[in-house]
Amino acid sequence: MSMPSLDDLQVAGHVVIVRVDFNVPLADDGAGGRVITDTGRITAALPTIEYLRDHGARILLLAHLGRPKGVVTPEASLAPVARELSRLLSIDVPIAADVAQARDELSRAADGGVVVFENIRFDARETSKDPAERAALARELADLGDFFVSDGFGVVHREQASVTEIAALLPHAAGRLVERESAVFSQLLGQPDRPYVVILGGSKVSDKLGVIGNLISRVDRLLIGGGMAFTFLAAQGFSVGDSLLEADQIATVEAYLEQAKRRGVEVVLPVDVVVADRFAADANVTVVAADEIPDGWMGVDIGPRTAEAFAKHIADAGTIVWNGPMGVFEMEPFAAGTRAVAEAMAQASGMTVVGGGDSAAAIRILGVDEKRFDHISTGGGASLEFLEGKELPGLAVLTAANTDMDNTKENE
Repeated sequence: MSMPSLDDLQVAGHVVIVRVDFNVPLADDGAGGRVITDTGRITAALPTIEYLRDHGARILLLAHLGRPKGVVTPEASLAPVARELSRLLSIDVPIAADVAQARDELSRAADGGVVVFENIRFDARETSKDPAERAALARELADLGDFFVSDGFGVVHREQASVTEIAALLPHAAGRLVERESAVFSQLLGQPDRPYVVILGGSKVSDKLGVIGNLISRVDRLLIGGGMAFTFLAAQGFSVGDSLLEADQIATVEAYLEQAKRRGVEVVLPVDVVVADRFAADANVTVVAADEIPDGWMGVDIGPRTAEAFAKHIADAGTIVWNGPMGVFEMEPFAAGTRAVAEAMAQASGMTVVGGGDSAAAIRILGVDEKRFDHISTGGGASLEFLEGKELPGLAVLTAANTDMDNTKENE
């Protein structure tokens, strides 16, 4: 069964509870406050929020920030998010500290009004391993509204009260963002245009094993960079110096390389790497062949020849998916490889999908125009688990039949 859509709900005059992903990065503003450094996840939720406002709903937004583990901490408050929403929507967006205050704010709100519920993870029941505790919180939240809309793709791989349990208690639908994300990743697992190229990076190969295992029968090329590349290089018998290495994964990587060879999948590994004598932006740096990393030095980025080879493989692809940076892009001397991949994707004619997390952050930090990509996911972990072929709890619950559809759109 497909997920219900916003268009299936008759929301005018009703309260709609929307689970969004506002887990945004914050920094000190120098005056004792906190400022949002990347508003991408907030703007991604606007199409759903604006649709509901235009259709006369009052909106209660549920979200988390960080991992406060049931402890109320000022640095994890969603107050900066409420201020940013007030600016973007040109209305006052109050923040409610608890259920009682949320009910009060919603009772005062006009149709089209928006209320932010304070960090839902301030309540330990949100992430409890006990389903009964999660269900109790979900009942309290559900009592505040008439409909539930899931629009936080970054959390749909979690079993949490405001993601899964609440959806079972109210007529529900997927928001515009969750619809878009689900459609894109379903296409990637279905019939993508070919050649189908997947670029994987990031620090740990263990984080990507599930993705590799599920995609190795689907893709035409795997381009491997980032810290995880050194486990692949070690699997080929190369010394990797002090580079990040998961020695316990070498046998698994060897098996994947053999499987790829049997299936005719091209696995492209670095031919040269940028190495440093210590993990610092002002370290001594040089470029060496991938099989000549000196003892005492660590790989911190793919080298220029590798970046050029990756760009060529990207240029002629029909579909390109990227998850994980090519190096320590947060330090400018080690950002060239990640920048090269981002720019090659931005210039590609094929469908381009960025799998959220650090890759999405890198695009913004390095100043590459986001509009030149077909899709930049808001969910790093969720996108990985989708590509692994796992069932995502927050999506599975949306496909369950609505048991009370009295307020859904009537057949006209």
